[in-house]
Amino acid sequence: MTKVARRHSSRTGKKSNVQREFDKFVGRKILFMFALLVLAAILVGVSVTFGPLEITVLEVYRAIIQRILSTDLGMDELTELVIWNIRLPRIMWGLAAGFGLGVAGCIMQAVLRNPLASPFTLGISAGANFGVSLAIILDFAIFGGMYAVIGNAFIFAFLTSMIIIGISAIKGGTVEILILAGIALNYVFRAASDLFKYFATYEQKEATQAFGQGDLGTFGWSELSLVALIILVCMILVAPKLRDLNIMTAGDETAKSLGIDAGNLRMFVMMVASFLVASVVAFVGPIGFVGLVGPHMSRMIIGSDHRFQLPASGLLGAIILVSSDILGMNIIPPIIIPVGIMTSILGVPFFFYLIMTRRREYW
Repeated sequence: MTKVARRHSSRTGKKSNVQREFDKFVGRKILFMFALLVLAAILVGVSVTFGPLEITVLEVYRAIIQRILSTDLGMDELTELVIWNIRLPRIMWGLAAGFGLGVAGCIMQAVLRNPLASPFTLGISAGANFGVSLAIILDFAIFGGMYAVIGNAFIFAFLTSMIIIGISAIKGGTVEILILAGIALNYVFRAASDLFKYFATYEQKEATQAFGQGDLGTFGWSELSLVALIILVCMILVAPKLRDLNIMTAGDETAKSLGIDAGNLRMFVMMVASFLVASVVAFVGPIGFVGLVGPHMSRMIIGSDHRFQLPASGLLGAIILVSSDILGMNIIPPIIIPVGIMTSILGVPFFFYLIMTRRREYW
């Protein structure tokens, strides 16, 4: 064999080794996400078993299969009714809301390059709470009827995001302006909501407090289908931008040198994330820490490649929210602790952990 041939063979071998390592690298990330899917499926089966009527995990899966395939698996009619109409919608709302908040938090942390960015810390949740206070206490609603509260929550959550993005665009679209504008609006809307409560009746205070603490059991399958569709559309819109988001983590100048308009990209994905958050929060309330903790956990485990981190953040957010709701329903029975309180109780220690330790990345 000639020297040239040996050199070519050596290079080919090196490339194949690098390719094999890369395949293993990607494979571990995919395996992790598959494990999260399995864990979520197990969590669905286990969580539905909690309640006054005794139901086994096997009965849960039988009821789901029987309804989806429209076949008769010999399920008791009452058991199937309780599973499908009472317990399962709450769990699926937890999965959908947690997934949406986790994805939105991941997007916000990516474009703002700030580990503390989330729908809660940027004031979007406070905007939704302000809209609900307007509808319940001052009887001011954009839409009438049964959608007055939901409509106000959605519009003011999305409006908060648009104000933040608008201020940032006027001032040059920098990360710092986005964050500062979000923090300022957070305080403004919280103060306004608290002020309204001074003029509220006891019933109005109870209603606004119930929304502010979060609830997964208010709505059913039809509203869930709408939110699931919105999450899917937002994922489709963001998916082509994930490689660009990876580049943006190196800074705006690096992105610009590679032909990426960092300002426009930031505004676009922030609008998508804001629409997603507004849609979720309008139905389940301003649930905190899910959009903060989920992206952090996924980044620590599988790294910052958003092609993998984005879905992993959503899955972790879903698991965190459903787990928090299960604990809230069973930790002090028969009292049900609102899911928003539980996520804060579980999220605060993790929040301090992030402050006290350096960020770690595995794989």
